[in-house]
Amino acid sequence: MTATLPATTVPRTTPAATIGFGNLMRSECTKLRSVRSTYWSAGVAVLAMIGLSVGLALRWAHDIRVDPGRAVGFDPTLTVLNGIYLAQIAAGALGVLVISSEYGTGMIRATLGAVPQRRAMLAAKGLVFALATFVVGELAAFTSFGVGAAILHGAHAGASLGDPHVLRAVFGGGLYLTAVGLLGFGLGALIRHTAGALSAFFGVLFALTAVSDLLPTHLRNEIIRYLPANSGSQIFTVLPVKDALSPWAGLGVFCLYALAALVAAAVLITRRDA
Repeated sequence: MTATLPATTVPRTTPAATIGFGNLMRSECTKLRSVRSTYWSAGVAVLAMIGLSVGLALRWAHDIRVDPGRAVGFDPTLTVLNGIYLAQIAAGALGVLVISSEYGTGMIRATLGAVPQRRAMLAAKGLVFALATFVVGELAAFTSFGVGAAILHGAHAGASLGDPHVLRAVFGGGLYLTAVGLLGFGLGALIRHTAGALSAFFGVLFALTAVSDLLPTHLRNEIIRYLPANSGSQIFTVLPVKDALSPWAGLGVFCLYALAALVAAAVLITRRDA
């Protein structure tokens, strides 16, 4: 007689449990650091912000010295943070490339082979990118403000972080760039083609405002405050803008655009082939 050994049940573990979300984030961090476009985009964003801050501060300092009356109604904080309008292009483009480049090269198949939990992969990639964008955005915003404000102080037209709403505006500049980057990331994950995702990004951020100009004036005035660039940019303004949303409400509306793209991408990523 031969004894029959009892069957042992081998516990089945999912790759997500084995790999761990922390390891997923470290993997995505390595990917982000190893891509040249990351450094180019970050460098362009920072240089654009600081360079434009210096240029505009020098120009306004000169004009106010010549004509002190020009200081009336002048918003020094918004002036030295104007580089955000250029930096947002680099942030959004990088957000698209972070995910669309993997689909373009076919590397996404290897990624999903190692991590079949697609939403976990998307969440880790998005979180790593958001944290990196936030850090770079805040450093660029505070540096731009510090340099530009120092120049304007020479013309007695500067601002300081202790002034009302200034700290919120400078800190909000980094938050805005992070939201812009996530909008690009969400569209990149949704469309999966770099050219198409970039076109959609520029369309959402800029073209909607141009299209609104075709509407009747009363309807345009109601809608334009809720469009992405108009709503989100209120977070880095100090002086109130007529008929615009409040700073935090405007940023919240802008984040809803990014959230919509991210949710749509998270839903479709499990329903489509790589």
